[in-house]
Order: sequence, then C-alpha cells, then structure tokens
Amino acid sequence: MHLVQELILKKRDGVPLSEEEIRFFVKGVASDEVSDAQIAAFTMATWFRGMTRDEQMALTLAMRDSGKVLSWANLDGPVVDKHSTGGVGDMVSLLLGPIVASCGAYVPMISGRGLGHTGGTLDKLESIPGFNTYPGIDRFQQWVRRHHLAIVGQTNELASADRRIYAVRDVTATVASPPLIISSILSKKLAEGLDALVMDIKFGSGAFTPAREDAISLAHELSATACEAGLPCHALVTGMDEPLAWTAGNALEVMEAIRFLRGDARHPRLESVVIALSAELLLLGGLAENPQSARAKAIASLESGRAAEQFAAMVAAQGGPAQLLQNPERFLPQATFSRPVSANENGYICKIDTRAVGALVVFLGGGRRRASDPIDHSVGISAISGVGQRVERESPLGMIHANSEQTWEQAATRLRAAVTIGPDRVESPAVIDQRVRGEAFDANH
Repeated sequence: MHLVQELILKKRDGVPLSEEEIRFFVKGVASDEVSDAQIAAFTMATWFRGMTRDEQMALTLAMRDSGKVLSWANLDGPVVDKHSTGGVGDMVSLLLGPIVASCGAYVPMISGRGLGHTGGTLDKLESIPGFNTYPGIDRFQQWVRRHHLAIVGQTNELASADRRIYAVRDVTATVASPPLIISSILSKKLAEGLDALVMDIKFGSGAFTPAREDAISLAHELSATACEAGLPCHALVTGMDEPLAWTAGNALEVMEAIRFLRGDARHPRLESVVIALSAELLLLGGLAENPQSARAKAIASLESGRAAEQFAAMVAAQGGPAQLLQNPERFLPQATFSRPVSANENGYICKIDTRAVGALVVFLGGGRRRASDPIDHSVGISAISGVGQRVERESPLGMIHANSEQTWEQAATRLRAAVTIGPDRVESPAVIDQRVRGEAFDANH
C-alpha cells in the first residue's frame, strides 16, 4: 500500500518512481481518491525534476489504461490519426481527416478546444449548426466504421485521468512540462486503438514551443515514446512564425477549409503541411508503398473531389447541414461588422507576431481565456497578409470580423502592431522544417 504524499515526496526529491507507484497514483486520480492539491504538487514536482524515460512510459500507459481503450476489429483499412501542438490558422485536421479517410483509412479523431492564443478543432466544427461533438463512444465508433471519419471531443470514457491532470496543469503553470505533455497526448492517442499516428510539432512566435530546438526535441521524444508503446509514429516539425492560412477564427476557418476542399483557393503553406502530413499517415498506415505514391494519393483525393465528399458525409453524419459544402455562407455565422485593416506605411512585411494575431481572435471573442468561457464563432480575421508580401499605405493587412465598431477599432490597432513592415523584402521560410521518423530511443535522443 502506497501513500500519495510519499510518492510526491520522492518525486520532489528527484527519486524515480516505479511503474507500480505511478499506476497507483494515476488510479487514484481517476477514482478521485487523489485530491487536486496532490495532483498540483505532483505536476509541479515533475515540472522541476522531470522524469526518466521509464517513468514517462509508465505514466503514459497508466493514463491510457485509466479509461476505455477502443478496439477496431474487422476493418478493411488502418486506423490512424494526427495531433498538432497548436497554432494560428491551423485547420489541418479539417482537411487531413477527409483526405486520409477517402484513401481507405479509418480516422477516429478526438480533438480539443482552443485555449490561449491557439484555436481548437472542436470550436471550429461547432460553428457548424447542429454538429455533434459529444456523441458517446458507441456512436462515435459507429460513425467511424460507417463513414471512415468522425471528429469528436474527449469524454471521461477515454484516458479519464488525463482530464483531471490537465485541468490542474492548466491553472498551475505546469502545462509546458515535456513528460506531462507527452503522457497527456499519447495516452489519448493510444486509447483510440490506432495503427499509426503522425505529429505536427510547431515552433515560432505562434507556437507553444517557440524555440526550434525544443520543438525538435519534443518531436523526437513523442515519436520515440509512441513507437516504444507499440504505435508507429512520425513527426513533422513545422514553422508557426506566421499564420498557417489566410484566416484565423472558427467559422472563418471552416469556410477556408471548405474552399480548400472544393479547390476554390488553397493557401500554399497550409497545402504544404496538409499534403505532407497526409502522406506520412498513408505511408505509415500501409496505404502507399513510398513517399512519392503517398503524396500522389493525397493530391488525387483533393483533385478528384473525394476528400470534399468525405468531409460533407462527416458533417451530415454528425448532425450538420447536408448542403454545407455547396452553400457554406447560408449556414456559417457571420460577424456584423467586417472591414479591412490598412497598413500605415509602404514596404514589405518582414515579421508577424503570430501569438498576437491569435490573441486578437481571443480579444474579439473567438477564443477563450478560461476553459469555461463562451465562444463567438463568427469573429476573427480573414485575408491575412504573409511575410514577404509587398504592402502600400492604405492597402489591407487583413479583414477583421467583429460585432461592434468599437471592438473593430481596437482590434485594428492590435493587428497593425503585430505586423512589422520594412524597406527590404524578406523571404518567408519553408513551413516544413524537418521530418522525424519514430524509432526506439537511442543515445542521441
């Protein structure tokens, strides 16, 4: 019999915990026998002391086993998913899911809400009238089996200990602890019963991990931990020093995703990330023989319209309007006060404070400062200019969608402050920095 306070003491003093001790702690979290104060002490001790890889693996698996682990018998394709560490204008899940599903994979995507300056996939989808993100596990599995794709929110049925631990981390400044990040992400993905996983690890001004070296390290740790847990995993390290797309804001991003799927317009940086991540999943899932054929399959899914049809089928299955793809303007909420924001000088955009752009969406009401905050799905920014773009005085930096003139004016001031204009053209760096292939831990990582 263990005492929780003794385990906290050992972790505080840097003494590694055994697998049995970690399982005891996680079981207590799931059963409410461990208090929020004890979770806070444990996570803060972990933040300072870190964890060995054995501890990290034990915590990941114990959290996976704290709820139901999904089983997918008798499917005719691989079960796959992706995870992103979050960014601004990151609507990749809305595009990757339909692409990969239309190529024969099954995608049980369990997504999160936006918190802080980054947007959340659930918030975007909930801007679609009637879209059901909490159907229960049985119906969720039925949707995936029938339509190859469903995107829902996490419930207490999967990795239930993670919900409590994350809620405490969020209010105790311990979110950024690598072993806690890794165990939180992977426990949920392992509980999905996946055959393959791809990670999008972001760095730059709009990322939770701003430093490139930290993002690369996290990509190696996540992919290696997943592989050691029996889940094949690759990661892409991608830049978030500017928004990934032309829009930031829930309904606006759904609109851009629909236009992307229909072939109306595709932001080059967004398209690059979507195709690369989709190809990684097709390769890992055994649906393509090599990287070249994987990319070709992903592109063909878009160009043929199969991905668009897959998205429409998912929306209809989850309670959204069947005609959303054909007429999104009819169904998606629109802000009442939308105007372009002009530049104050001539020159080239040489830098964008992407975190400030994401924070601007929160200021407009399109994000949340606390998990309980309501969301205004209609607000945000569209037609966002990119690094390297030439602007003239009075030419637009972007279009702000607000619900009052006063809010628009304040938001316009914030957007101008977030964009640095200089006399010389700056090349926008490649959005994909590197690919990390998941494999067992070695001496270098």
